Amino acid sequence: MERFVNKKSIRAAKVVLDMAQRGIREYDAKRMLARYLPEYLNDFSYKGEVALVGPETDLEALAAANPWLKTGRLVVKPDQLFGKRGKHGLVLLDASWEGVKKYLKENMGAEVVVGGTSGRLTHFLIERFIPHKEEFYVAISSDRDGDNIFFSTEGGVGVEESWDRVVQIHVDILEGIKSPDIRSQLPAALGEKKLDQIERFLRALYRFYAETGFTYIEINPFTFQDGAIVPLDMVAKLDDAEEYWQRKRWQGIEFPEPFGRRLSREELFIKDLDSKTGASLKLTILNPNGRVWTMVAGGGASVIFADTICDLGNASEMANYGEYSGDPNTEETYHYTRTILDLMTRERHPRGKVLLIGGAIANFTDVANTFKGVVMALKEYQEKLKASGVKIYVRRGGPNYEVGLKLMRDLGEMLGVPIEVYGPETHMTRIVPLALGGASS
Repeated sequence: MERFVNKKSIRAAKVVLDMAQRGIREYDAKRMLARYLPEYLNDFSYKGEVALVGPETDLEALAAANPWLKTGRLVVKPDQLFGKRGKHGLVLLDASWEGVKKYLKENMGAEVVVGGTSGRLTHFLIERFIPHKEEFYVAISSDRDGDNIFFSTEGGVGVEESWDRVVQIHVDILEGIKSPDIRSQLPAALGEKKLDQIERFLRALYRFYAETGFTYIEINPFTFQDGAIVPLDMVAKLDDAEEYWQRKRWQGIEFPEPFGRRLSREELFIKDLDSKTGASLKLTILNPNGRVWTMVAGGGASVIFADTICDLGNASEMANYGEYSGDPNTEETYHYTRTILDLMTRERHPRGKVLLIGGAIANFTDVANTFKGVVMALKEYQEKLKASGVKIYVRRGGPNYEVGLKLMRDLGEMLGVPIEVYGPETHMTRIVPLALGGASS
């Protein structure tokens, strides 16, 4: 049996929860909330009047498409996956359309430092300004034991300072949201009407969270306007393993890079390659001087391989994270492999480098076909692989896997590069300790 993902060790490598959990813009989160929460809460009346501004946005065209921008007071703030925007003086409140345009002119492209990370401001959210006195907090997240709803009547920027007054409601995955007695855990001082509204909102928000592929939602704060709940600030992450099942609801969703992260030339190349194919090609460079490189087929397998590398104490030597899946053709696999080989053979490591070419048992990907592209790239880099002291470990199963593995065995002999090859009879992560410890099977 394959081992389970150890999320704690992956977090230590600073790559991981971001592997499966992808942050989305507040703009997209609020639009999804406005569109889909009414399926679970029929009196949720928030319209999702939000506008996103990027470097190329024509502001007059934006105003023409969103007439509300010129009819009321507005809020404008960066929308680039970082928090505490108010504390950094980056939020403009109660502004006119002219004031918003002035703010954008002054801040678009500005270099700022947030939480020790430096980056440029490139995207901003504009929405209606909602005068309010009450600020409530709600968040939903998952852990090994299930899901948790967090609620407080003291939301806003000071919620962390009063965390001891945050209510935590556990939701068992098998029993679902119908099981917990939410009402009894809410402050009675809210009064019957608000108790009823908030309880129904929490139950509906949880269903929205669970059925739309979220891994994290935080609305801080939300308030009441004319008796209706309105989200003011929102943070959300989606589970990218849900992308196939959620393709209708996620249509048009963008997964921006974390604030301050600039893609390398190689990452941009793979991102462009990925955009032109129905397959999935992903690459994140973690440590270009690292000893351990991976080329893993499948998003789930890539997480498991990364977790195993970290579990064995090699997080600091993990050079990259990525995946190739969805039956990429020979040419696509060749370019993906070639990019990794180019990166890993630029510097020699004193202990030699290892390349893990792995994956689970494929359902429909033709293993032999994708390995043809791998073989082409390895032949091209024969001398550099030898000079860099690279050793390659392969584990794969699936359609035509015997032919694919034979290709790799024969290639090792021809190139003079050590290649150890394993099929589905070997556990998926077994090649990791073999490679890192130099043990023999």
